[in-house]
Amino acid sequence: EVVERPASLVKELIENSLDAGAREILVVVEEGGVKRVLVRDDGSGIHADDLPLALRRHATSKIRSADDLAQVVSLGFRGEALASMASVARVTVTSRTAGSAAAATLAVAGSDLGATAAPAAHPVGTTVEVRDLFFNTPARRKFLKSERSELTQIDLAVRRIALAHPEVGFELRHGPDRPALSLPASSAEQRVARRSAKPASTSCRACSRAAPPRQPRPTHWSS
Repeated sequence: EVVERPASLVKELIENSLDAGAREILVVVEEGGVKRVLVRDDGSGIHADDLPLALRRHATSKIRSADDLAQVVSLGFRGEALASMASVARVTVTSRTAGSAAAATLAVAGSDLGATAAPAAHPVGTTVEVRDLFFNTPARRKFLKSERSELTQIDLAVRRIALAHPEVGFELRHGPDRPALSLPASSAEQRVARRSAKPASTSCRACSRAAPPRQPRPTHWSS
């Protein structure tokens, strides 16, 4: 349900990065996201002890008690995204929290939950790499569109989220060395202006509303 196409992966992973308090997010895709999707952020990270739990169904770090369900301020809390990705692709999660001396990495494929985390080199934050989407369910690959069409959907997903979060910098690459989008952190007006053919001052009106502050997710997971 969560993983319909590569753009679904990108959307879910970016939302996880935002919930982790990321200020810079890098997205790299290859072959329309079917061969590879990588999302790297500078958020709060995942503790090494929690990496195996992060890939289990319905394990989440975004709620601490039942009371949190009445005031959800995250972009998701059901704990389905990473587990769903791991069931249909080869997933590697590498992460480090601010209080950790080193990072940890965990690789799974096709819901293989027997893997254990290993030490790794990584700055504070998280990198999720998803390779060979639908490698174990080839029938689902037949429903994907052309590489160009899938890239278009990925571009749209990144641009929509970036428009709603101007305080976060976004970079999208179609392959390691092919920049497709670069949006530094900015004001809402500047972000709109970069996406609009007309100056923002002539095509838009500024408005604002009170919203609950977004807090980085806790670093400990529960199921």
